[in-house]
Amino acid sequence: MNVITVNDEQEMSVRGSLILFDEIKRNPELVLGVATGGTPAGTYEHLVDKVLNEKLDLSKVTTVNLDEYVGLARDHEESYWRYIYEHLYEPLNLLPDRALVPDGLSEDLQAECLRYEKVIEQADGVDLQILGVGRNGHIGFNEPGTSFESKTHVVDLTESTREANARFFERKEEVPTQAITVGISTIMKSRSILLLASGPEKSEAVHALLSGRIDQNWPVTVLNEHPSVTLIVTKDALEKGEEDSNDQ
Repeated sequence: MNVITVNDEQEMSVRGSLILFDEIKRNPELVLGVATGGTPAGTYEHLVDKVLNEKLDLSKVTTVNLDEYVGLARDHEESYWRYIYEHLYEPLNLLPDRALVPDGLSEDLQAECLRYEKVIEQADGVDLQILGVGRNGHIGFNEPGTSFESKTHVVDLTESTREANARFFERKEEVPTQAITVGISTIMKSRSILLLASGPEKSEAVHALLSGRIDQNWPVTVLNEHPSVTLIVTKDALEKGEEDSNDQ
């Protein structure tokens, strides 16, 4: 694992955007797995600025959303389809027909999970997957205890995850209780992974990952088995690990 330590979230976002830019420049038909939420937002913002400044063509890039809330329409302001459209497609003036996103309004959620898994396979898999990590170690919406063999599936969101996402809604009660998420085994099929982690609240999850152990109670630790992972982590997200090493 390639670990890049940065001072703060701003530096994390800049470094992340440069990695994405270089990968797209190297492979104009990149299949990019995109995470949503607060962590990668700055990375997308800096990527957009650099793409526009250097006039890089992204018209053949395909994005594969990592997850989507169950019960939210695409035009809902907190849907993850809307998120990726506003963060990438709209500012870059790209047609959203290359944005692959699960349908959270499907009447048959299990069938939708199977369909989305097949969509990813038909795209020949993800070249570069962007990930954040939850304070409980979840990746995507794969909560603690999720099988490492899981494919795209419906998940019941834990209270801690709903509380963390409540800041995006007017009231916590509006946060959906379920989501469709790409499974851990599907994530692990990505050719490379870029993991972003910032803030002291992520330190326990980062420490679990960097300890080298593989623990289903900390889903992020499965990345220790992947051959090509880059972790960009802020200093404050490493503090627990540093404190533990000092105690030994």
